[in-house]
Amino acid sequence: MKLWQKENTQISELIEAFTVGRDREFDLELAKYDIQGSLAHVTMLAKVGLLPEADLIAIKKELENILGEIAQGTFVLNPDVEDIHSQIELMLTERIGEAGKKIHSGRSRNDQVAVDIKLYLRAQLLAVRDSAVALFHQLQKLSEQHKHQLLPGYTHLQLAMPSSFGLWFGAYAESLVDDMALLSAAYHMANKNPLGSGAGYGSSFPLDREMTTRLLHFSSLHYNSVYAQMSRGKTERFAAVGIASVASTLSRFSMDVCLFMNQNFGFVTFPAELTTGSSIMPHKKNPDVFELIRGKCNRIQAVPNELTLLINNLPSGYHREMQLTKEILFPAIEELKSCLQLAQLMLDHIIVKDNLLDDEKYKYLFTVEQVNALVNKGVPFREAYKQVGNAVEDGTFAYNEPLHHTHEGSIGNLCTKQIADLMQEVLNKWDDTSGVI
Repeated sequence: MKLWQKENTQISELIEAFTVGRDREFDLELAKYDIQGSLAHVTMLAKVGLLPEADLIAIKKELENILGEIAQGTFVLNPDVEDIHSQIELMLTERIGEAGKKIHSGRSRNDQVAVDIKLYLRAQLLAVRDSAVALFHQLQKLSEQHKHQLLPGYTHLQLAMPSSFGLWFGAYAESLVDDMALLSAAYHMANKNPLGSGAGYGSSFPLDREMTTRLLHFSSLHYNSVYAQMSRGKTERFAAVGIASVASTLSRFSMDVCLFMNQNFGFVTFPAELTTGSSIMPHKKNPDVFELIRGKCNRIQAVPNELTLLINNLPSGYHREMQLTKEILFPAIEELKSCLQLAQLMLDHIIVKDNLLDDEKYKYLFTVEQVNALVNKGVPFREAYKQVGNAVEDGTFAYNEPLHHTHEGSIGNLCTKQIADLMQEVLNKWDDTSGVI
């Protein structure tokens, strides 16, 4: 029996299977958040006089028991139950009787799932943030550790100018700063309370929405009840943009590593136990981890577009397509967390090659150094450029001077601390007040 089903109505099994879809699978991810929302809601109902104190005590005690079952992994959705909200209400009713039927007063499943997803996304975005920040610190450490080890720099995949491992690692660290700014915007969107908006048009009950906002540690309300429902899909899309930004950084870094591991480059390597081999080529050490990170993160970057196409032409109000956001976004978040974890593991064991630029094939990396040296001696830039170009063409170019790059963000001045300060400035803007009741 569904919560909305009439006693004299039979439901087509085909229609039920189609409309429920994969909800039961992803609703388990929302179980503890549904309990949190219900605890806040019933506490508020008692405060405004819609729930007797005795019922409140019984409901809260049993909700805490169910929360314990969720934490222990013994909680299940019964085969005939439509969603997590129905399961919890039915369990309450079975265990404490009529009081369990009172928890839905002033609430719709629409705002119930909306608050569950907000709480879920808030927690998941914090988890992604923490993993990304750990990777940031790891990259900064590697940047400082290898700042004196030179590396060929490329434009158009052609030899360009001298770079360094310090500059390379540091670039991806700073990229994560901007990613955290986007992720922070997504977090603030998720950190608003839709509970009490009902089906999108509020309630005639004297609900105290400010109270549930405080109890659930949201930073503020979605005030307008129509917009609270319209935030469904939009909140998920903001989260998708945030995780896609992190995924973009990881994907690009992974592509670099795949190139740099290639024998024709030979810039970095990893212990054999972190690479894979070939069934017929004994010499192979394949960068499968980074290839999969690249592929998974490329897929994650498609998620914002998929969500946009899902919700783009919907009018105001709730629509059943919204349930599809879970099966689009939830797996993407798990994939990104896995990619961040594996990237950190691999970087713990990265081996960089020293004295790379001593190889004769990299001598043209220093043409700009020679041009600049001539300019420093008073030769006009265009004339210096021409002289060095002619030397390259006739095979007489040579440069053996030490590098001297001093400006901010160059090989000799990585600005590691300044980048760390930028990250801290971004992190300070996160209103990390999430918690359980």
